Amino acid sequence: MVYAVIFNKELSLKLLRGMEFVRRVEEGIADRYPQGQMRCPTHLSIGQEAAAIGVGMALRTTDFAISTHRAHAHYLAKGGDLKAMLAEIYGKAAGCSKGRGGSMHLIDLSAGFVGSTAIVGNSIPIGVGLGLSLQLKKSTDISVIFFGDGSTEEGAFYEAVNFSIVRNLPVLFVCENNLYSVYSPLSVRQPIGRKIYEMVAAMGITTRHADGNDVEKSYLAAQEAINFVRSGKGPYFLELSTYRWREHCGPNYDNNIGYRSEAEFLEWKRRDPVASYAEKLMKNNFLNSIEYLNMQIQIDDQINEAFEFAKNAPYPPSNQAFEGLYAVDEDSYK
Repeated sequence: MVYAVIFNKELSLKLLRGMEFVRRVEEGIADRYPQGQMRCPTHLSIGQEAAAIGVGMALRTTDFAISTHRAHAHYLAKGGDLKAMLAEIYGKAAGCSKGRGGSMHLIDLSAGFVGSTAIVGNSIPIGVGLGLSLQLKKSTDISVIFFGDGSTEEGAFYEAVNFSIVRNLPVLFVCENNLYSVYSPLSVRQPIGRKIYEMVAAMGITTRHADGNDVEKSYLAAQEAINFVRSGKGPYFLELSTYRWREHCGPNYDNNIGYRSEAEFLEWKRRDPVASYAEKLMKNNFLNSIEYLNMQIQIDDQINEAFEFAKNAPYPPSNQAFEGLYAVDEDSYK
């Protein structure tokens, strides 16, 4: 079933601003990372903004979302607090995980972002458990699980999908297929010609594939999937094709190490989801170059303020180092 969505000026500009915001936040992280003040690994999703914004902006605040090590875009798209996210990356007490988790462990319950974890596939069963909790409460909210194509090769993924089907849980599985698991392309991990969404459909779950570099197509696919799940029809698997520009972990580019070609990278960069959408809105007279520049300036002002907050915020006091940790007794620390 196709759900009618009118991409009027208000919605279109909201989608563009969301992508522009995520892009400029992560470029800000990349620019400042060499200063040595962000002492945690960071995985950037530059190039993948349309998938995150397309899904995130189709959700309710009260819906649950959970993610992976590459979680900045999902956190922000779900309404997470930028200052709290950057403070977390700087290891500050004002961070969304109190400075303990860093870039890969973000949480904002007020926005429905339940958390992100670094272990591939680890968050998928947790997201299914969240779906079970919503079902038990007879809630109309849903649980959304973001993960990469590499997670579909983990046993936990298949167990989680199977359980969600058997229990008819309100869970949306969102696979951002950026073609690589660290430095390994799909061609060395899965049979040539296999389509992930078709493979998963064989388990008995409704699936769909969409262009994750097109924010409108991502939003439409997400709306269809979310309405399907919210109406009680069971879980749904959505595969969004996209591409990360920067290295797997870190602020730089890594085409020189040989796992992907410069030509492939440039072809995907030509399909820049942010620039291409801005161009489309200008052609539709929803935006002009001055308005776009003003949008970027306003976003940059917000981002610069958040970075200053994060850098100037205090570190957690040492006497709180063991708060929130659990052990049988104090001898466990020795």
